[in-house]
Amino acid sequence: MKNIHLFTTSTNKELKIGSNNIANFPKKEIKLPEILFITTYPPRECGIATYSQDLILALNKQFKKSFVIKIAALELQSEKHTYVDDIYAILETDNQNSYAELAKNINRNKTIEIVLIQHEFGLFRGNEDDFISFLKSINKPILMVCHTVLPRPDEKFRQHVLEIDSIVDAFIVMTNNSARLLESDYNVISDKITVIPHGTHLVEHSDKESLKEKYNLSERKIISTFGLLSSGKSIETTLDALQSIIKEEPEVLFLIIGKTHPSVVRHEGEQYRNFLKAKIKELQLDNNVKFVDAYLPLDALLEYLQLTDIYLFTSKDRNQAVSGTFSYAISCGCPIISTPIPHAVEVLKNGTGVIIDFENSEQLAKNVINLLGNEQLRKDIALNGIHKLAPTAWENSAIAHGRLFEKTSAKKIALHYKIPKINLNHFKRLTTPFAMIQFSVINQPDLASGYTLDDNARALVAMCQHYELTNDSADLPYINQYFNFINFCFQSDDYFLNYVCVDEKFTKQNSENLADANGRAIWALGYLISISDLLSLDLKEQAVSTMQKALTNVTKIHSTRAMAFIIKGLYYSNLKNSSNQNVALIEHFANKLHQMYKHESKENWLWFESYLTYANSILPEAMLCAYLATGEHNYKVIAKKTFDFLLSKIYRNNSIKVISNKGWLINGKETKEEVIGGEQPIDVAYTILALSKFYNIFREKEYLQKMEIGFSWFLGNNHLHQIIYNPCTGGCYDGLEEDYINLNQGAESTVSYLMARLTIQKHLNHKVRKNKKNTMIPQTNKVKSVIKADNTISYIRA
Repeated sequence: MKNIHLFTTSTNKELKIGSNNIANFPKKEIKLPEILFITTYPPRECGIATYSQDLILALNKQFKKSFVIKIAALELQSEKHTYVDDIYAILETDNQNSYAELAKNINRNKTIEIVLIQHEFGLFRGNEDDFISFLKSINKPILMVCHTVLPRPDEKFRQHVLEIDSIVDAFIVMTNNSARLLESDYNVISDKITVIPHGTHLVEHSDKESLKEKYNLSERKIISTFGLLSSGKSIETTLDALQSIIKEEPEVLFLIIGKTHPSVVRHEGEQYRNFLKAKIKELQLDNNVKFVDAYLPLDALLEYLQLTDIYLFTSKDRNQAVSGTFSYAISCGCPIISTPIPHAVEVLKNGTGVIIDFENSEQLAKNVINLLGNEQLRKDIALNGIHKLAPTAWENSAIAHGRLFEKTSAKKIALHYKIPKINLNHFKRLTTPFAMIQFSVINQPDLASGYTLDDNARALVAMCQHYELTNDSADLPYINQYFNFINFCFQSDDYFLNYVCVDEKFTKQNSENLADANGRAIWALGYLISISDLLSLDLKEQAVSTMQKALTNVTKIHSTRAMAFIIKGLYYSNLKNSSNQNVALIEHFANKLHQMYKHESKENWLWFESYLTYANSILPEAMLCAYLATGEHNYKVIAKKTFDFLLSKIYRNNSIKVISNKGWLINGKETKEEVIGGEQPIDVAYTILALSKFYNIFREKEYLQKMEIGFSWFLGNNHLHQIIYNPCTGGCYDGLEEDYINLNQGAESTVSYLMARLTIQKHLNHKVRKNKKNTMIPQTNKVKSVIKADNTISYIRA
């Protein structure tokens, strides 16, 4: 078979299909704006090279059809590299002609919109004048990323930075301290400075003891440091502290992870590493120190950090602005002890770590011993650190950079979020052999929180959606499991209970407010019945039986949202198990909602109640389902009026902001002061489900556009411009607050995201089928379309 790919982002061009008359695809060339990164780049072993690689990867994962990133790699004439990734150009930093040639190339290339330079003074040492001339020659917007901002500069150095300031369009720095220095010591105006913290990797926070076993480190307490080795890291500070530490904690092992910095090797060989080895031998620390002398791949590095009990950052460079190693360690859940570089002072506040003086082995020993002896304190510091650095995830760094690109390009760059692949890992991780657990601490299921009918009903709907799309037999045990839990909650009086403890017993919480849970259970049962053609006959019969019993007393339910869930359940059930009783019940509840609408609606308030609260979109969606089941035109009219009214309240400025749980929206009491925060993933997800239903009936493109905008809320299009969905774990964060995101990834949020994601996928699949149908393909050269994991399409000749 031959794969024929329509587009490739690496070349930013439409590829020619060939002369075999396979398909009459248009030959129109699509040119996206380009951003040229001027930076060191792997395989060069350098912190900035790794930083740029991580940032570019994050940008390409976060956005689609927004821009193309090109790389101009920094090299020396005497130091060449073979690159795995495509390289647009090479800039030899010690070659005057190379600067001039690259500037001409940039100016000739009309698709290059922005030039972004990863700057560190040492990279251009000895060629500062050539660098300034290069900047002056470029006729494109320039963003300068400052990895170092030195305080108290002498006049010559200050003038060099001022000259850079007079040329570039904006500075990016990684700490607030660096921003302050640019303002105070170099007179750069604040509007020209953007703070984007050093990115960090999302990790699944694997079990520490399992990782220790994997690396043959069981029964050891691990303290570690990593990075390209040089004397500036002051590793000897830890070696001098170790003698005191091992007297109290003899099982301690100090891991020194990383190769010697290539520039150090070039100038002095392995002199510093040999000095450390001699010191280890002199202090008789051979059993307590281990070198991992390698430039580790990312996965291995993150595992070493996750198995670490305490991370040590002992740099003696007072002017070090930022440290990627420091950031990575905190994001991996390491309690950290650090010297007071500006970055550490900024981050390690309020219980997120420990600060010690430079080159103070006594303080280091004291704090290591204290932390090793207090497991709860280590856990608290680790958790605080994870929360503190959550906004610095590479995904969020990509969003911040993308927004700056958009601003710098005067809107020539428009951001489009890339839809992540479907990931069931956390969904399944939350599921015990009994049912789905209610809460998580970060991404670790909190067994003590027990189970709810609410979560397992939603989980059943989501897994049915997934099975309907994929026909993956691995879904069937989960479908059965969630259905069995719904049956477990069903009582002899034909009502459901909601709350079950980890011991599989009903809790005292079941004494009140069970109507909504009963409604959700009926919705889930109805959805299960709607796909029963794909399931065993026995499961269908059990679901129909439970559904019929559950409907015995539903007319006694008066909760607005419970009635809506029941209508949805009856509608779905009726698709495959039609009955007059179901239609009568749909009419019963729809008429109630109709009466509520007539009572409450006014010219400027087209709603069923005098307030907008939670799960609002299920009400108009239920009325639309009632119309589909009965053909009653009034239901359709009310559905559209109320839904469009709701959308007018939650969509603005190309983004969604659902009603906050910190303050409901009450008719006649709308205030000018906007409530910020309190946005729940479940409300966004329900809106997307409703938009899908409304688009299918009314075929209005605005509903599709709002689906995409709504889903982008999970991907960073929200007031904090941070991800709500965690692509590493597959979990979804529990809420968007005013100035932070609740990082716990519980069942409600995770299942809600998955329902929304699967709804989006259904429309993507439909779009592919429609495009395929509209594509003219000769019978003699049949082509089939394949949807790849990243939602791009390949056409394969049979």
